[in-house]
Amino acid sequence: MKQAEFKKRRAALMKQIGKGNIAIIASASERTRNRDVHYPFRQDSDFFYLTGFNEPEALAVFIPGREQGEYVLFCREFDEKKALWEGAHAGLEGATKYYEADDSFPIADLDDILPGMLENKGKVFYPMGKDSELDHKLLEWINHIRKQSRTGISAPGELVSLEHVVHEMRLFKSPEELKLMRHAAEVSARAHVRAMKACKPGLYEYQIEAELVHEFIQEGLRSVAYPSIVAGGKNACVLHYTENKDKLHKGDLLLIDAGVECDHYASDITRTFPVSGKFSEPQRLLYQLVLDAQAAALEQIKPGVPWNKAHDASVETLTKGLLELGLLKGRVKKLIKDEKYKQFYMHRIGHWLGMDVHDVGDYKIKDEWRLLEPGMVLTVEPGLYVPVDCESVDKQWRGIGIRIEDDVLVTKDGHEILTGGVPKSIADIEALMQGG
Repeated sequence: MKQAEFKKRRAALMKQIGKGNIAIIASASERTRNRDVHYPFRQDSDFFYLTGFNEPEALAVFIPGREQGEYVLFCREFDEKKALWEGAHAGLEGATKYYEADDSFPIADLDDILPGMLENKGKVFYPMGKDSELDHKLLEWINHIRKQSRTGISAPGELVSLEHVVHEMRLFKSPEELKLMRHAAEVSARAHVRAMKACKPGLYEYQIEAELVHEFIQEGLRSVAYPSIVAGGKNACVLHYTENKDKLHKGDLLLIDAGVECDHYASDITRTFPVSGKFSEPQRLLYQLVLDAQAAALEQIKPGVPWNKAHDASVETLTKGLLELGLLKGRVKKLIKDEKYKQFYMHRIGHWLGMDVHDVGDYKIKDEWRLLEPGMVLTVEPGLYVPVDCESVDKQWRGIGIRIEDDVLVTKDGHEILTGGVPKSIADIEALMQGG
């Protein structure tokens, strides 16, 4: 992503912060996996959103109206030995030259320099509670400034949540962001198709996971958006199953929930299909019901519609279908009111999607479901899960878990499905798996 995009975001943030105030945000830290081995570094989403800077041990400061420059970046100084062993890093010169910071300072000098930047500021916008060490330092700096009140220097009088401002910005995706999200969605779609083609009885769940990872990495995308779920048979009834270790059997369904990241932007796709390439009649009936529920939900994805309408549409469709198939008994309105459907459909229809797979942004404003607007991206993912030990239903339904999930952009005229490259109709899935 070009630096112009990050610069535009910082300008929007500065405008909301206002002169006389300051904002501070720290990078993610490296995490130790074991002894001297680290997990792959993944930058804090809010920090990256504002800076594009992809290194640990950094802190960004935003000071609207500062004469020497409004955007200050504290980071590691360039170290030739570190560069030899671990690869290139920006250093102070790179922070200004390549990442367009107005000023840069060594992160080691943070305690000496940042307190002076806090002097005579009214508010500090800050992600409170996210980094306990920085929380402690910030309070120390403010208390130190307070002790200088007799010299005419004042300390900030208010701490304000930076997330509230940044997360509302992140909720609306720019054209540059959508390019990355479309690419992540396209690669993930191809991975799901590859998995469908490779699937057959006798393979193990982890072998299908390997097909997904192969496609991701072949495209140069090495970070999954979340641990892949590859759940055969009854494992699909465990919503966050990630062991991916069991053998796939003829007659079972396979649920795959997997997506890759592209430059910090996530995709999130779920498909459910028969291991042997052909749905049984009970599987077919439940699958079509979930597909109908998704279609009903998608009809509600357009500007001006409250967020919850899509969920309500899926609940009504699924409850009616479960009643017709005999898994529920009673009247539709009463079943919905009493939430009887929740024994088979226990999650909501979806979530925001962006730099995080469960992305940021409020779902309600002043206790009212927010209205959908162009530029928002969300998932639409109804499901049905009938536990293998569910004695209240006929044996033919037991152990079936189905979820169908797509990534959806709200447009000015309606919506766009970003993940349409994966088949989801019964006919299309069976044709693909049988070589049609």
